[in-house]
Amino acid sequence: MTPVIELVGVQHAYGDNLCIDGLSLSLPRGSIGCLLGPSGCGKTTVLRCIAGFERIRHGEIRINGVSVSTATRHVPTEKRRIGIVFQDYALFPHLTVQANVAFGLHRLPGPERQQRVWKMLEVTGLRTMAGRFPHELSGGQQQRVALARALAPQPDLLLLDEPFSNLDVDLRERLSLEVRDILKTQGSTALMVTHDQQEAFAMADEIGIMADGRVQQWDSAYNIYHRPSNRFVADFVGQGVFLQGRVSGGGKVEIELGVLDGEVQVTAPASGDRVPGLELAVLLRPDDVVHDDSSPTKAQVLHKAFRGAEILYTLRLASGARVLSLVPSHHNHTVGDFIGIRLETDHVIAFPK
Repeated sequence: MTPVIELVGVQHAYGDNLCIDGLSLSLPRGSIGCLLGPSGCGKTTVLRCIAGFERIRHGEIRINGVSVSTATRHVPTEKRRIGIVFQDYALFPHLTVQANVAFGLHRLPGPERQQRVWKMLEVTGLRTMAGRFPHELSGGQQQRVALARALAPQPDLLLLDEPFSNLDVDLRERLSLEVRDILKTQGSTALMVTHDQQEAFAMADEIGIMADGRVQQWDSAYNIYHRPSNRFVADFVGQGVFLQGRVSGGGKVEIELGVLDGEVQVTAPASGDRVPGLELAVLLRPDDVVHDDSSPTKAQVLHKAFRGAEILYTLRLASGARVLSLVPSHHNHTVGDFIGIRLETDHVIAFPK
């Protein structure tokens, strides 16, 4: 099946500043993708190139198998059948909600246009607000108006540029799930960019971690968190610490907390990934370190972050190394206490030191 959007070796620069460097990705129909990365990594520029706001230097962008951007070819934005939800929503302040949603439907006959508008207002839960103006709406309501307006013309691809960044944390989490449901109900194909991991995890089927103008890993949220392809991805996504490890006889991996059980993936050349004596940096997530009062291994509480149902403890081991542990909040220990811990690992990533 032809991908809805496909980038092949795309390069883009502002003068001598190369901000996208040989980037490739594709999204199948009905899928939601996300480019996740720190500020300045090039993710918003990727959206601008797809939308046709920027010309690319090398490579090719295809929408539904049709080339829309190369070094010598540039299809205008209005001919790409793309919907866009901007960071600031870009609603027309002098138009009502209904008129904002109808704005891109001027080519449809009146009755068909009105039918489409009401359908989108129904889908986004805005029918009772059809006559209001943007300044009379909350931030979350304005975001849904922008989404309805972008979806109304039935674009082949929807682009979302940091769509929840202007909202408070609680609303951002709830609305990201609502928007995903709307997109899935409509069968829409979407690509969003964000620097917020929770948004990416809540919204996307596939996530691309970006750094230095390149996608470091394009994968599911689960694999990006538990099976990062390199140290940058491991450091950027989620929380975790690296402990010193060593490959022992039989290919086992030993760390200060003991011999690792379960699968240990070493991202080293195949010929040397299990050589006895090989020193490793082993990634441990907070859920790999379990609080167990009966364990002979003790660690000192250095810091605690209360999170309601759980507490994230920062613990110091006998060597001075630190680990994180996510513990049910009824285990409420004081900074300075020593608590028992044990490993409970199913899959661990290690990198050559």
